[in-house]
Parts: sequence; structure tokens; C-alpha cells
Amino acid sequence: MKSYFDEGDLVGVLTAQPLDRVLDYRAPEGGCHLGAYVEVPLGPRKVLGVVWGEGRGDWDYAKVRSVIRVLDAAPMRDEMRSFLEKMGAYTLTPMSAMLRLATRAPGLGDPPSMRKVYRLGGVEPDRMTSAREQVLGVLRDYGGLSFTLTELAELAGVTTGVVKGLVKQGAVSEEDAPRDLPFPRLDPDYGGKDLTEDQSAAASRLRAGVDAGGYGTVLLKGVTGSGKTEVYLEAVAEALRHGQQALVLLPEIALSGEFLTRVEARFGAKPAEWHSGVTMTERRRVWRMVGQGDAQLVVGARSALFLPYQNLGLIVVDEEHDTSYKQEEGVFYNARDMAVLRASLCGARVVLASATPCLETWANAESGKYERVELISRFGESVLPEMRTIDMRREDVPAGEWISPALRRAVDKRMEAGEQSLLFLNRRGYAPVTICRACGHQIGCDQCDAKMVEHRFLKRLMCHQCGETKPIPETCPSCAAEGKLAPVGPGVERLAEEAARHWPDARVVVLSSDLFGSARALKERIEEIAKGDADIIIGTQLVAKGHNFPLLTLVGVIDADLGLQGSDLRAAERTFQLMRQVAGRAGRAERPGEAVMQTYQPEHPVIRAILGGDEEAFWRAEAAGREAAGVPPYGRMAGIILSGPDVQEVFDLGNFLARNTAPLARVGAQVYGPAPAPIARVRGRHRVRLLVKAGKGVALQSALSQWVSQAKLKGQLRLAVDIDPQSFF
Repeated sequence: MKSYFDEGDLVGVLTAQPLDRVLDYRAPEGGCHLGAYVEVPLGPRKVLGVVWGEGRGDWDYAKVRSVIRVLDAAPMRDEMRSFLEKMGAYTLTPMSAMLRLATRAPGLGDPPSMRKVYRLGGVEPDRMTSAREQVLGVLRDYGGLSFTLTELAELAGVTTGVVKGLVKQGAVSEEDAPRDLPFPRLDPDYGGKDLTEDQSAAASRLRAGVDAGGYGTVLLKGVTGSGKTEVYLEAVAEALRHGQQALVLLPEIALSGEFLTRVEARFGAKPAEWHSGVTMTERRRVWRMVGQGDAQLVVGARSALFLPYQNLGLIVVDEEHDTSYKQEEGVFYNARDMAVLRASLCGARVVLASATPCLETWANAESGKYERVELISRFGESVLPEMRTIDMRREDVPAGEWISPALRRAVDKRMEAGEQSLLFLNRRGYAPVTICRACGHQIGCDQCDAKMVEHRFLKRLMCHQCGETKPIPETCPSCAAEGKLAPVGPGVERLAEEAARHWPDARVVVLSSDLFGSARALKERIEEIAKGDADIIIGTQLVAKGHNFPLLTLVGVIDADLGLQGSDLRAAERTFQLMRQVAGRAGRAERPGEAVMQTYQPEHPVIRAILGGDEEAFWRAEAAGREAAGVPPYGRMAGIILSGPDVQEVFDLGNFLARNTAPLARVGAQVYGPAPAPIARVRGRHRVRLLVKAGKGVALQSALSQWVSQAKLKGQLRLAVDIDPQSFF
């Protein structure tokens, strides 16, 4: 394939518009490279596209329109185009949607904008004050670096007027500079910590992999608090020494604040950030600087995988087991698996870090497909928490309460010692159901089949499926009875009320994503708690994701049985992971910790495995069960989600597909359904699912493509394919 096209050559341009093919255009004046980002006419509009190859030539050349212009951005590399194509083929996603993932930054076609920056001038001010001396001192200390007006004033601890006064004197120069500036260079030898013997051995193996070059994936498995972060940052340092870019994926935005601080302490400067909490201006800067090679390290959410890296040498997927890496809207993909795919195409190393890896990763390590590196002890003086259960069948808990007397005594003990306790409940809001005691009506969402959750702190009912909210009603919507609506079951807000009653003098804090208006506010609250600004923390899954609270010595799990309910094939695995992760929040400093689980099923195999600590025995038993059933990771599955406003039309389509399964039958795949999705209506659309199950070595995608192509989607009917589904909502 040609790598450069002269003016007038036919080029095929892929756009992010929902079209089924690459479009022909004439190369612009001056020509263009393969992979160039271009602006092209499409009907009356101008749209963004990428030169994907030679034109097809199946259109009258005289009618072919020209590329309007080539954007000022590094061309998309061959490995990136290959990654988008292979991922699109694996997930059965149209290429236009794949390109949208790779161009999710605003203003890519805009000319570079400018801003005012300030640096040391060549003239002494006519009068020196302490404030002026502070400004000049900052500029001297930073060796000629430039700052924005606000940055310089904040660093010097003065008002912006002081800086402007020095500009008039000539002591500080004001210059125009590009707004999208390169990120500060990171120093791999700046602030390395003294590692334990365990950590040093693990870090050496990771560094050796990066040093050897080429693709490879390693599972970094370490108990909670073992210092996995410091170990994989040594691999990042090695990639930087080789002049390579690195990517660290985190499962939760709230984790990034503490992590960025650790990166700055290790490398002397902050990395680039990429997640939903970053401003649009900063997103454009990150996209451009990554493409120019001027961002050495990116820390971000799953979508950071689609940035235009020029020399990607390492991808770290932290807490690789976390379900938030699976995207279940638009393009269905698992960022963990796609990280491995991308690394294999560009010859990069992958580190999958977790205390409780997913069964797929564990199985790949067992088979030798992935290397395995383990950390078996906690860092420093901290030790793993003591773990025990409270048998709720023997506890006298008053009606309407959920904290057992035994757990209350454990919290009392920690309060007396000036330590923190965490009460964990995997339910947001005040109560999961609001019911009318007169007629039995349960308040549901108007747009979904989900029940609305009461959020008393917000004074609203909220649907956790579609986000719809409405005020808490005073009368029953069904029978109009007044004063009969009652919350049923516990949520974190209700648990907080109970905690406040038991410990009226304690500082009780609720950590739930629903209660914070921004990622920044959530980060700030977590930092305050880590410094000791709470006695009792009431938390949901959010607190299980890598946060470090040095004063936290007790974790009490209110309902350890919750995840064991239902028919999800991953229920046991997820309960095991969640309980081990949340228990690992206790005793991470020098004070010993304790994890207590309230359960009505202390004899359940998952509960026994959590207490016993023999994780390998749990994984082996779970793997044997999955293998016997022929389900992932020892078989293949795909979910088909049909949706539309008319439930009969949706079911008719599902039944049609269920009757015409010849393409799947030829590869030995089985089809189950159609059946209503567990939440059968979301945002006013009825949802029906089919499940396809096949052997591990089956070429499932081609058979699926043939099968679903038989369906004629009329009107508002929609069909989505979820390869390797993680949930069956």
C-alpha cells in the first residue's frame, strides 16, 4: 500500500459518520500521507476523516470531490489503524464507530490557539518589594520556565497585579505561546523508593521484560497493601529510559488524585490525565501531545487506550479485575482485553495488576500464556487484617436495623483507640425500594422497569439504570394514600442514620458516587478522610477500589450475602473479589486491622474461601465448574440485545432470530432465548436478550455476522452484539 499520495490521487477516507464504507476523495494540493487526519466534504457538511488507503475507483473520477485540507496532527500510525480494524472485527463494531473512539477530543480541526505566558525578563524593577522578590524568586528557581499568569501568582503567593506590575517594569516578560504545550519531562531516576526484597524481585522481572522489548503480558498479583503500584512504576521508569510512552489505566476517577501525587513524587512532574473529569481544553492538549510524543505517561480511564501514541512501550491495567473496564454502551468492549490486543500489535508490554485477578487472567497465567509475578507480603510493618464472620442467625438485631451488636462492639473498640471504621454496603441511596403499606405499590421508574431508589440526602428518588430522578412523593401514586410510603431495605444513607444513632458523637461520612457533583469534589473528600477527618465511613463499591486510609483498622461488611444471590455465572467470583478487596482496606499502616462480615450463610463455599485465605483453591474450584459448564474462559459467549418502543416488535425480531440459526448451527453454537432482559425496559425502550454459547476454538464472529444480518431493523428497532458479556442486565 502506498504511504504517500500526490495531489489528485484517489484516496479512501474513513469518517466517523455512520456509513458502511470508506469514501473516495482526491488528495489535496501538496498531497497527503497514509493515516493523515483530514477534513472532507460530505454533502453540505465538512467532517473529520482519516486517509485509510487507496481509493476504490468505483465512482466517476470527474465527480470525486477533493480533500479540503490536512489537519495539523501526526498521521495515524499503521498499528493504530490495525488495532481499530481488529477490535472492530472482534466486537462486530462498524469502523465509523471505532474511529469515533480514536478522535474523542474537541477542536482537532481548529488552528493552534495561543495564550499569554510569563518568564524572567532582563531588567531589574525600579523598586523591590517582598511580593516582587517572591515572583522573581519563583522564576529563577524554575530555571527559565514559563507560566500562565494564574500559575505564577499562585506559586509566588501574590496577586496577579504584582506580576503585571513587573511586566510594565520589564522584569517579567509577557509572551504569546501555543495553548497546547508539551507536558513536563519525567525523570525515571528522580524519586525511586527503597523497595522490600519482595518488591525488588518483582520490579526486576518487570524491568527485564520492558528492557527485552517486544510484546508480553504479565499478571502482577499481590495481596492488598503489598505495594503493587511502586513495583509497576519501576516498569514505567524503565519504559521512559528507553524513550517509550507508557499508559496506566485506572478503574475509577477518584483513584487518580492520590495516584498522580505518587507519580509526581516518583518522576518529578505530573503525567497527562485522560478521563471524564478533564476539561475539553485539556483533552485536546493531551490528544495532540500524545500524538507528537510530548506526553510520556498517560493516566486515564479505559478510553485512554485509543489515544494516538507514537511509541507505546508499556500498558498497565491497575485493578484489572474491575468491572468498570467493560463498556456496555455504544461500542461493547473490555479495556483489559483490548489493552492486550493493542500491545500485541505495537510490541509493547502489558502489566495486569490485581490482588484478586479475574478468572480469565488467572487461567491465562496458569496456562503459561501470561507470565506471573507475585507479591506475597504487605509493604512495611502492615499485616493482612484478621478476618472473621458474624453469624446473623445468632444476633439479636432490632427490626429496621442492620448493624449487629457484635459489629457495634468492634466499632466501639476502634473509636476508643482513635481509629477509623468502615461499614460497607453495596447499595447506594437510602433504601432500594419504596413501598406503599396501604396497597403494596412499589415506586418504579417511568422510563424503565427498575425500582427507584430513595436518596434522602438529595430529597429525590433516583433510577440507577437510566439516571431519571423525581421528588419523593407524599402520597402513593397508585392509591393516593397519605403517609403510607415506607422505605424497605438498607442503603448507605439509611445505614448512616443508624450509625449516627449508635454513635452520636462520631464523625460519620458517606462515600457514594451519587452524593458528589464532580470527580474533583469526590477526590477532595477522600483526601480529607485519609487525613483523619472521619471516625466512621459508610461506603459502597467505591471504597473497595484502591484507596489508602492509614487510620482505618476495621472493615465491617453489612451484607456479605448480597452478591451470592441470582444466577450470574460470575456471582461467586465477584463476591470473592469484592470482599477481599474491601477487607484489604483495613490495617494498611502500622496498626493491625480486622475485617468482619455479617452473613446468614457462614458455611457458603465463597465465604469459607474468603476466610480461609487459600485463593488458589478458590480459583481452581471456580475454574473447574466453569470448564465443566463450557463457559468463559473455557467457552465462548455473546449476548444479543434487541430493543425498541414496541415490545411485540422486539419479541417478533427475537423469535425470528431464534428460528433462523443455521449460520450458528454450522459452528456448533447454541442459542438461548429470546427472553426479557432482567431490566426489561430502559429509557422507554423494551429490551429482549438472546444468548449464544459456543466452544472455545469456534470462529464465532463470522457466524454471528451472518446470523444477525438476516434481521431487518425497521423503524426504531435496534440490535447490539456484546462479545464476551460480563453481565446480563
